Amino acid sequence: MRILVVEDEPLLADAVAQGLRHEAHAVDVVYDGGSALERIDINDYDVVVLDRDVPVVHGDKVCQVLAERKAAIRVLMLTAAAGIDDRVAGLALGADDYLPKPFAFRELSARVAALGRRARPAAPPVLRRAGISLDPYRREVHRDGRYVPLSRKEFAVLAELLRADGTAVSAETLLEKAWDENADPFTHAVRMTILKLRRKLGDPPVVLTEPGVGYRIR
Repeated sequence: MRILVVEDEPLLADAVAQGLRHEAHAVDVVYDGGSALERIDINDYDVVVLDRDVPVVHGDKVCQVLAERKAAIRVLMLTAAAGIDDRVAGLALGADDYLPKPFAFRELSARVAALGRRARPAAPPVLRRAGISLDPYRREVHRDGRYVPLSRKEFAVLAELLRADGTAVSAETLLEKAWDENADPFTHAVRMTILKLRRKLGDPPVVLTEPGVGYRIR
């Protein structure tokens, strides 16, 4: 998934981002609400992890803007205010979920994953096509019963291709979903990742190139 973390405590923001990246998500980080709105206008996010009390533009306003303009984006609101009234107010603003601080990263990760499933069209728990099975929760890939060890980027790219269910996915879309905003759009990262995927998945080849369009699973 593509995730935006909006948190004004840099150590916490960076720790959350690092943990989510370790789970093969593409994560951008900003430290105030104004920067969050700028990123949201530019990038296509699945989930926003939003601290309610960020500066410049308050998290409440960011949440309202998202609810009005970006209905497909799911919002997990973070706050030190954990009372029932606070949680109800956050949900009333348009947040999809609410997590009080301090929190365990495992719970945040599980809630982000649940919101991501709601942000996308329904998909089976295990993605299958052309003899490939990908379990997004166990982070495991098999081809014809053989375990295939993949890097985080390879896993993320393969998941996007499987979700497309045989239709072509452009290199730009793969770059958007599997890398963060620091990725160079002119890089060969997508092509090199596809080459590694083909090698690891083995013969006969199942990742096909559609010239001028992108890549798809046979």
